[in-house]
Amino acid sequence: MATFKFLSFLILQLFCILEVANCQGVEVGFYKKTCPNVEAIVKQTTAHYISRAPTLAAPLLRMHFHDCFVRGCDGSVLLNSTKGNQAEKDAIPNQSLRGFQVIDAAKSALEKECPGIVSCSDILALAARDAVELINGPTWAVPLGRRDGRVSILSDALKNLPTPFDNFTTLKTTFGSLGLNVKDLVVLSGGHTIGMSHCFSFSSRLYNFTGKGDMDPNMDQNYIGRLKIKCKSGDVTTIVEMDPGSFKNFDTDYYTMVSKRRGLFASDAALLTDSETKAYVLSQVNPYGSTFFKDFGESMIKMGKIGVLTGKAGEIRKHCAFRN
Repeated sequence: MATFKFLSFLILQLFCILEVANCQGVEVGFYKKTCPNVEAIVKQTTAHYISRAPTLAAPLLRMHFHDCFVRGCDGSVLLNSTKGNQAEKDAIPNQSLRGFQVIDAAKSALEKECPGIVSCSDILALAARDAVELINGPTWAVPLGRRDGRVSILSDALKNLPTPFDNFTTLKTTFGSLGLNVKDLVVLSGGHTIGMSHCFSFSSRLYNFTGKGDMDPNMDQNYIGRLKIKCKSGDVTTIVEMDPGSFKNFDTDYYTMVSKRRGLFASDAALLTDSETKAYVLSQVNPYGSTFFKDFGESMIKMGKIGVLTGKAGEIRKHCAFRN
């Protein structure tokens, strides 16, 4: 057994030597020599759009999530469908994504500054960070050096993205399969402190929780009453705030809402069904003792390393919506 493990190790090392792409990682300052102004250009571009439409921050953050959870952080969520093949962008969970123009504008500016150098997946990771910071959220150092994937398949998004209907066991499995732990799960769920959602993402909790025309007993009944005023049964167009009164600001109010059983989604309510995630939710209710901003940055860095393509793998797209 020891001999087998040693041989396996030697084979892996040889593979790394032959295929450099599989052994390199992302790093802070990756473009220091090849495109030193990359972060300033992306931030300036992101600020230009967020200053005019602050609600773009949430979909930019969500876009980075959705990219990393499907095939890794390779920019595949940015690709358009080609030759009759539907891409991740066309999957139902991604059809409400917005902000692609921000990524395209940043890419265009970078192609003028340092053509063929900066990947679309890196631009997306930076824009997500900058969007959060621009609405009073935390900031973090983004490791760079991702390359862009060439594959984007609609069914991959349907299979791999967490849903607002997931229970804790499903969420833990989904996150765990990507190397994210339970703390990452509850921290990254805090991204729901910004943004809006369509009624159909949670309406079963209001009208037909178990298929008997009942309401979800795990949701505050007064909150259900208020939501029913906005969301009628069968409504597929109306959108509501995920964090009422604070949906444009990145803060800890999401955890206060969850602690009061007012999390909008079943996946939010699921955080109270596990002792570890419940303890974290309750610990963040007092903003003065909160560790959320620090924790969020750490979990975003970790998420941003999922399945990255580096070295000679993938490509550096000229246009983010199209393969070279």
